[in-house]
Amino acid sequence: MNWLKNFVPPKLRNLVIGQKDIPENLWHKCASCAQMIFHRDLEKNCHVCQHCGHHMRIGAEARLKLLFNGDSFKTLKLDSAIADPLKFKDIKRYSDRIKEARAKTGKEDALTVASGRMGGHPVVIAVIDFSFMGGSMGIAVGDGLVKAAREAITKKASFIVIPSSGGARMQEGILSLMQMTRSTVAVEEVREAGLPYIVVLTDPTTGGVTASFAMLGDIAIAEPGCQIGFAGQRVIEQTIRETLPEGFQTAEYLLDHGMIDMVVHRDELRETLIRIVGLLNPGDAVKAAKAEGPAVALALPEVTDNVLPDLIVEAPEGVPVVKD
Repeated sequence: MNWLKNFVPPKLRNLVIGQKDIPENLWHKCASCAQMIFHRDLEKNCHVCQHCGHHMRIGAEARLKLLFNGDSFKTLKLDSAIADPLKFKDIKRYSDRIKEARAKTGKEDALTVASGRMGGHPVVIAVIDFSFMGGSMGIAVGDGLVKAAREAITKKASFIVIPSSGGARMQEGILSLMQMTRSTVAVEEVREAGLPYIVVLTDPTTGGVTASFAMLGDIAIAEPGCQIGFAGQRVIEQTIRETLPEGFQTAEYLLDHGMIDMVVHRDELRETLIRIVGLLNPGDAVKAAKAEGPAVALALPEVTDNVLPDLIVEAPEGVPVVKD
C-alpha cells in the first residue's frame, strides 16, 4: 500500500477544505462599495457598511428589535385577506407567487405590526418588508395599516410607519389602488385623535405607497441614501425628455428640496424617534411611569401635557422664536 498516495492526501484535503457544513452567508458584499463584510460585524453595525456607510435593507423583525432595543413589544395578529381575489395570472398564477413568498419569508404578507414602549412612550409600529414581493401593498397591507392605526388610537400611542415598498400590488388591480385611500383615511383617524403620525422612509419607497400614507407624516424621516419617489428615474426622463439631476430621488436630495424633515443614520434612529415622540406626545409616558412606580417616575423629567408652547418665547418684535 502506498501510504503517501492513499493516506496523506485525504488528510491534507480535510485540513485545507475543512468541514463541509460551513455556512455560506458568513460574508456579505456591500452593494455600494463592493467590500466584503463579516456577518457579525454587519449585525453589530445595524447592517450598515462600515466602509462607505451604505444602509442595507433589513427585515421587519430586525427593525423592531433595533427600535425597541430590549423593550418588550407585542406583535399584532393581522386578519387574513383573500389570497387571490382576481384569479390573476401572468407568467405564473398570483396564488403561486403568494405561496412562494410565504415559504421564503415565513410571513403571511408584507406588513408586520407591533405595539410596545420606546423610552417609556407608547408606540405602534408598522413595518413593510421589501423581501415579501417587493413590499407591495395589497388588501392585506391595507387591512393591516387600518388595524394598526386603530390600535394606536385605542392605546393613545404614537403611530410610526416604516415602509420599504415598490408600490401597489399589480396582481390585485383596482383593489390594491383602493388601499391608498384606505391608508390615507386611517392616517386621518390618527390625526383626529390628536396623536403623532411619524414615517421613517427606507430604501426603496416608491409607487402607490409614496403617493399615499408614506408622505403624510407629521414628521418625515429618511435613512441615508434611500430611494424615494413615485415613478423610476428612467421613466421620468423618457416622459419629460430631460436629464434629471445627480442623486435625484435620494433622501439627501429630497431633504435639500423640502420634501422630508431629516435624514437620520440607522444607529441614531431609536433615540431620534424617542425624542420626537416625547415632544409630540409626552403626557402618556409620564402618566405610565408614575403608574409603574415612584422609582420610574423620578427617572423621567416632569413634562407638561403640552410641551411645545414651553419651547417658544416671544421676541421683542412679537415674532415667535424657538429656544435653543
